[in-house]
Amino acid sequence: MKPILTHLFSLILLLASSSLYGQSYTIKGKVLERGSDNPMEFANVALLNPADSALVTGGMTELDGTFDFPAESGDYILRIGFIGYENYFRNINVGDRNTLNVGNVRLRPDAQNLQEVTVEGVQSMFESDIDKRTFNVENSIVAEGATATELLETLPSIQVDDEGGISMRGSGNILIYINGRPSNLSGDDAESILAQFPANSIKSVELITNPSSRYDAAGVGGIINIILKKNEKTGLNGQVNASIGTRDKYTAGFNMNYGLEKVNIYASYNFQDRRLFREGEGLRESFIPNVSPFLDQDNYGESFDVSHLVRTGLDWNITENKTFGVYAQANFRDRYSFNDLNQRNLNSIGQLDSLFVRNNEDTRTSYNIEAGVNYTWEIDTLGQRLFTSASYSYDDRFQDEFYDQRFFNSFNEEVPDNRLIQINERPQWSNFWVLQVDYEKPFQNGGKFESGLKGTFGEWDRGQDFFQGDQTTNFIPVMDDQFSDGFNFREDVYAGYMSYRNKLGKFGYQGGLRGEYTETTSLQESNQNVVVNNYFNLFPSLYLSYDLGKEEEFTANYSRRISRPNIWALAPLFRVADLFNLSVGNPFLQPELTDSYEVGYMKGWERYLMNATVYHRFSTDILTRVVRVDDNNVAVQTRENANSRSATGFELVNQIQVTDWFDATLTGNLFYSEIIGDNIEEGFNNSNFSWTVSLLANMAVPKFATVQIQGNYRGPIVLPQGEIEPLWGINAGIRKNIMNNRATISANVSDIFNTRIFRIRAEDQRFVQDRMFNRETRIGTLSFTWRFGGFRDRNGRGEREEYDEDMDF
Repeated sequence: MKPILTHLFSLILLLASSSLYGQSYTIKGKVLERGSDNPMEFANVALLNPADSALVTGGMTELDGTFDFPAESGDYILRIGFIGYENYFRNINVGDRNTLNVGNVRLRPDAQNLQEVTVEGVQSMFESDIDKRTFNVENSIVAEGATATELLETLPSIQVDDEGGISMRGSGNILIYINGRPSNLSGDDAESILAQFPANSIKSVELITNPSSRYDAAGVGGIINIILKKNEKTGLNGQVNASIGTRDKYTAGFNMNYGLEKVNIYASYNFQDRRLFREGEGLRESFIPNVSPFLDQDNYGESFDVSHLVRTGLDWNITENKTFGVYAQANFRDRYSFNDLNQRNLNSIGQLDSLFVRNNEDTRTSYNIEAGVNYTWEIDTLGQRLFTSASYSYDDRFQDEFYDQRFFNSFNEEVPDNRLIQINERPQWSNFWVLQVDYEKPFQNGGKFESGLKGTFGEWDRGQDFFQGDQTTNFIPVMDDQFSDGFNFREDVYAGYMSYRNKLGKFGYQGGLRGEYTETTSLQESNQNVVVNNYFNLFPSLYLSYDLGKEEEFTANYSRRISRPNIWALAPLFRVADLFNLSVGNPFLQPELTDSYEVGYMKGWERYLMNATVYHRFSTDILTRVVRVDDNNVAVQTRENANSRSATGFELVNQIQVTDWFDATLTGNLFYSEIIGDNIEEGFNNSNFSWTVSLLANMAVPKFATVQIQGNYRGPIVLPQGEIEPLWGINAGIRKNIMNNRATISANVSDIFNTRIFRIRAEDQRFVQDRMFNRETRIGTLSFTWRFGGFRDRNGRGEREEYDEDMDF
């Protein structure tokens, strides 16, 4: 690993220090709304080729409406546009001066120019495409000071459960991408690694509900692609941010960029220091002879997390049509936590039989390093393109758990001889390689062919050394072979795909086929049990669309997906935080396969866009959690393959521009789920109706600030033995630009009414169990962001022209 990083960083320094030749030009200006002279943020600015109106380069306006970007010398058509406004065109010449200032450009509202598939509301939060939805979360006020996990919880259709598992539209088994690449995340790793990414480091989040054959077939519930911020502006520029939250939550960081004519170098650093509490309750009634019928539990704990995220890289335009990129990033984390657990065994009339008081201290250290390179070759001006990339990530962590358990009898008197001292050491590491090549070939008839090859190669290793001391060992912990073990898992996936898309009049289509060959090997150290599972699958996809008229479209699509069991679900290592509620993996799990169908209708009006989708998913060999209670009243949770699950639903997305200063996105999802698990045990069939509702509202109070309100409700989720109960929450925030729009101050409160409490019920013939988990979610945060920078030439001189605020064309 170290030689790879050494070479990558050496390459960064070499390219950054190399001499760059050629004249640099900059085009700049400011975009205002005609009539009000309000700055127009996120307006599109483009330079077009006068010969064929092809896009040459461009950018977007800042919060104050200004823009600047580099350009080669020559004649161009300047086009400035914003959804709902008339486009602005002007012929310009670049090359007479180092900086061409086009002055103030005022756009006129266009009532006839209805919004296409993007609603550019007050904060430009949401975009919709045929196969994905994009949330521009860098404008999210309610997520300021939060982590990536907490940010995802604010988005429509996404839920996070008590174990950090992420689901979308009520379906789990989500594939998480970082910057378009599969991440080294699995099971319990997902939340811990995502927690190291502050929300301030994320530019946008893409939700891909029914991916095409170009994407990895993994992820039955879809793909969440997290796009990190990366500036590409000329000169030295960037931003610094800091926030403080209630109950000791601090974040700080910077994101900076240095752009030259052919090289763009970027770097960022983010720091988090957060204290969080968690609490839980549980009540289990057991129908087992010779044990106390009731187990009543409660616990309280706190965690203290310190993490550092460092990211750097460069993009080098070798020629006009060849680009080379390299990046590296690292996460470092230290965590200390404690938890106090009380477990009361009660008799049939609620009197105390016995009490266990279990105190835990947990220390964790971890780091995650990733590096990669990519090369893009624009083969011709028609769009023929070749893209290659390679990346490597390494994750290493060590967890040391210390438990002191005391026993009290039915008279609530401590029995010292029944005390237990336990130590659990859990080393973990993983390697993950991704190699990829993609080719695109457009045709003159409007068609486009795509194909590619991809390989992902991962190895995960988990260990557990469990020590226990009791009266027989004079309370000196010694190795316990029952809970000590190790598990190694390798998974290599070889994939290839091809697809073709075109349009015949108003009818559009895209068809594709992906093939994936999977090789997996697992080894359990205690018994040297080796499990090999190799398999090949084909994954077809089909997308159809029909243009019904202006701002009106009908779509239909189909794809086949797979969900492979990860290390967390497979590893047969017992989790021992609660000796009455254990969990363990299952190394014999099989992959889950899903056929997914969607039919959609989109219609836009002047101030309203409706997007309706009917979907159906049918999965076989589904990965589901199962709880069994043994004769000692110990519940053991594991994962097993149930026969099937079907989900049919209707999702409606409403984007409403209520006034010029108020917009709202209201999303509703109603679905019916049925799970058939009688292959596991008789009676393991269940079904229910459920629903989710999400509201995101932005209000730009004139001459004051921007206010954002976000709320969601998630209905019950069906399980073979019960269900996860509904939950809801509301967040709110306010943001104001200061210091001549060079800085922003914001404040928010998450989960205002403290209602995001996770509850789950499980039952069968031997028990009925209700459990509650409450992580700290009501958090108040005050944040500050300062933006800096501007163009500098190679001699360090600043801009030589005065900016003409009154210039108008």
